[in-house]
Amino acid sequence: MSDIKSKVQGLEPNVQARDIGQLIEKTGNIYETLTIISKRANQIAVDLKHELHNKLEEFAVNSDTIEEIHENKEQIEISKFYERLPNPVLIATDEYLKGEIHVLKNEKRDLDS
Repeated sequence: MSDIKSKVQGLEPNVQARDIGQLIEKTGNIYETLTIISKRANQIAVDLKHELHNKLEEFAVNSDTIEEIHENKEQIEISKFYERLPNPVLIATDEYLKGEIHVLKNEKRDLDS
């Protein structure tokens, strides 16, 4: 996962208009392209969420009282870092346009024969 964090450091975190022709260049179908990007974005989102929860578990304090709130600056910095990362869809779109996503296709079988 650390390679994703290092790759997105220079990526613009704001949404940008994209050329549809460039997006469908590889597949020839906008819906197939969007499916590929959305599946990759879901993978990235799950990985980032899992990684964030693992890091924040290190700071978990098991206490019985709700009144005790401990403010940990390192925990806040980790949370802010993940909040500043670009949206997983933007990361996946960038990976797709750079050719970093490899797609395995299952050919449809003719059910009538």
